[in-house]
Amino acid sequence: MKKKILAAAVLTAAVVSGVFTGCGNDSDIGRDAALEVALGDAGVNESDATRLRVSEDRDDGRKVYEIRFDVEDKEYDYEIQASDGAIISSDIETVENYAGLQGDDTQNNNASQDDTDQTAASDQAADQNTTAGNGTNQSQTGQNQNNTGSGSPSGVAVSQDEAVQIALDRVSGATAQDVRIELDRDDGRYKYEGEIIYNNMEYDFEIDANSGTILEWSEERY
Repeated sequence: MKKKILAAAVLTAAVVSGVFTGCGNDSDIGRDAALEVALGDAGVNESDATRLRVSEDRDDGRKVYEIRFDVEDKEYDYEIQASDGAIISSDIETVENYAGLQGDDTQNNNASQDDTDQTAASDQAADQNTTAGNGTNQSQTGQNQNNTGSGSPSGVAVSQDEAVQIALDRVSGATAQDVRIELDRDDGRYKYEGEIIYNNMEYDFEIDANSGTILEWSEERY
């Protein structure tokens, strides 16, 4: 009888031990290791990534890390299995309205080219004015009128760069590379819709494209 009781006790202990051992096998590589897997697959350095976001989720009962980051005009999305670092899914998209430094440089280069073109056009117009008289002056006036307000849709007083700065003024330390923004029209009114991802926070906003007023603003920690 005592042998049966002892055998049952040993069996119970073995089952309990197996349960706890199984729980211990539910390993987790951690957020930093998951991020390294994603960055390594993308072939980029963390210092080159902006709008970096790492969050935890569960997929079919298993823990996963959802990782998102941008490198210039490319947006990367990864889902990494927490137990072994396997890549469940990955996606790369090109951002159409890129408001980062590259876009600013492009705008500056375009502006410089425009200034050069306008200077050349003015010199040419001056030469024509010497021979053509008032008719050329009228042509110049029409050209100047056509140039007025170019690059902005009708009714928009606030440029995209100005809207970006309005949003950044509320997030200390964030830069234009942390912003995604686009111009939208709702009920006949233009507004900028965008988001800032910075320092483990996501900020969503809407800005009136005519007055610069912040219409909506929300913050979420991840």
